[in-house]
Amino acid sequence: MSGQNVNTPPSLYPVPEAFAAQAYIGSRQAYDQLCAEAQKDHESYWARLAREFLSWKQPFTKVLDSSNAPFYKWFDDGLINASYNCLDRNVEAGLGDKVAIIFEADDGKVTRYTYKELLEKVSRLANALKAQGVKKGDRVVLYLPMSVEGVVAMQACARIGATHSVVFGGFSAQSLRDRIEDAGAVLVITADEQLRGGKALPLKAIVDEALAMGGCESIRQVIVFQRTGGNIQMQAGRDVWLHDVLAQQSAECPPEFVSAEHPLFLLYTSGSTGKPKGVQHSTGGYLLHAALTTKWTFDLKPDDVFWCTADIGWVTGHTYVAYGPLALGGTQIVFEGVPTYPDASRFWRMIESHQVTIFYTAPTAIRALIKAAETNEAVHPRKFNLTSLRLLGTVGEPINPAAWEWYHREIGGGRCPIVDTFWQTETGGHMITPLPGAHALKPGSCTLPFPGIDAAVVDEAGKEVPWGQGGVLVVRKPWPSMIRTIWGDPERFKKSYYPADFGGQYYLAGDGAIRDAETGYFTITGRIDDVLNVSGHRMGTMEIESALVSHPLVAEAAVVGRPDDLTGEAICAFVVLKRPRPTGDEAKQLANELRNHVAQEIGPIAKPKDIRFGDNLPKTRSGKIMRRLLRVIAKGEDVTQDTSTLENPAILDQLAQSN
Repeated sequence: MSGQNVNTPPSLYPVPEAFAAQAYIGSRQAYDQLCAEAQKDHESYWARLAREFLSWKQPFTKVLDSSNAPFYKWFDDGLINASYNCLDRNVEAGLGDKVAIIFEADDGKVTRYTYKELLEKVSRLANALKAQGVKKGDRVVLYLPMSVEGVVAMQACARIGATHSVVFGGFSAQSLRDRIEDAGAVLVITADEQLRGGKALPLKAIVDEALAMGGCESIRQVIVFQRTGGNIQMQAGRDVWLHDVLAQQSAECPPEFVSAEHPLFLLYTSGSTGKPKGVQHSTGGYLLHAALTTKWTFDLKPDDVFWCTADIGWVTGHTYVAYGPLALGGTQIVFEGVPTYPDASRFWRMIESHQVTIFYTAPTAIRALIKAAETNEAVHPRKFNLTSLRLLGTVGEPINPAAWEWYHREIGGGRCPIVDTFWQTETGGHMITPLPGAHALKPGSCTLPFPGIDAAVVDEAGKEVPWGQGGVLVVRKPWPSMIRTIWGDPERFKKSYYPADFGGQYYLAGDGAIRDAETGYFTITGRIDDVLNVSGHRMGTMEIESALVSHPLVAEAAVVGRPDDLTGEAICAFVVLKRPRPTGDEAKQLANELRNHVAQEIGPIAKPKDIRFGDNLPKTRSGKIMRRLLRVIAKGEDVTQDTSTLENPAILDQLAQSN
């Protein structure tokens, strides 16, 4: 790179030699060999890994059943139990006294649980569920705080062959009711309250409200975990305390071995309109990918301390908290609180005190912490000893290059690879991701497909486009952890994920992507419906957001489209600065500066027509930006959708008035 300024970051970050020397997949050659094995014989490749990574009660003889495509089945005649694979086999292998979970509560109190203790807790709850009449195939809804009890409840359901459906503790009573009704759940496990950021927030009261709405007649029992001791109502004959139902139960519960295709869980995803979609995942195929990606993407070693900050209410908390690390006998952090309480150094303090080695979080959290660090030196990560870290990861949405660089420099000390992972609720685990010992890293790119995942970028006719040209992301071959169906709605499954436009053959991810012309690395450009068409030019919102955030004053940005008489669609940007929000002439002047900056980074066509400044962006409590609400504001309409999952609903008024 001739003429490069010494302060300019490199376009590619090579794999650190010391990391590669110790990694499970320690070279590009090793990665290519795995991909070649999968390409040569797709079924044999996955069968080999399923035998190596999982323990089977009855070995499978069938690998892939495509007879009713796209309703694919994997390892169907094999018998397996997810809880046995996560707990019993680790105890049997001599890891009973190894710490499985380090739980840090909202108030900072720390509790440790060994594999033996976790197995006993899971077995007691599994016996209690059976005593309440829950049987194999029943659905159980979990509406719980981020807690060890949440993980135990998931594992207990898996142990007896019940299908769990976790509903994030920030969802409204209406959202909870809809999910209970759709799943036909027989039992709810909840808590009196949850603690977040020093505040007690209701859970049981929301369950009561949901069940009172009607449509949840399938519910026979509500089990309540006493988290805070808050004052709640208990309905006689329906509601029971968790500690009461556990009191008489044995700490031994034989696992119920089920078909590999048995539904392990339903996890609901909601669009801006319509009925929530119950994504159905299998037991064997899902657990294989959970274990495999935890080992290869995170290079998880026996002495690592792994921390995925996601709540169990989201798929990331399923795969990389409740299942993946436990299936490998790992030690992990489970954290109840939020990154900004009691101040914005909470993550860095915890990494230092628990000697975390692998840290996996969302770009939105990173950007918020950048803003906090830039305005308050006391919470800057350089004030803390983060040298225990050896690997960083991001999840939830693409990370813009400026945030990537900060994360790499300030958190990883310039020495830790970053795995920028692309995947979805529907895919069960990582689909496109660097393997940290094999891939040079490009900020903003999720690099190459996980070995065995046949991802491609195609045009609207399903034909692969040349590298350097944008298109639609698809997966051309089935894989074990894929969504099996939408619960109770197979036609919606086919229409959503295997549309006729692509001949019903390819899994449609719903994202736009582009492959780098030189390296072939994938960059996700945003949801297909987040690709703007301005005067006939198609642009990904992520590209414009990244350009805005590369400006030294910008902490965070979200870009949406709004209808425009002249250009068809106009670009509307919502911007959070690293300094107080400007108003009046200062806001106009800065908006022009940012427009010119975007024009310089991408081109004049990408200039946002509207730029609005806010103290923050509307986010769910898990840190996801709610862009659908921003689209409503950009159109000048009133927000009428459910905003109960928002961390900061007041921000909507501020952004609406900032035009």
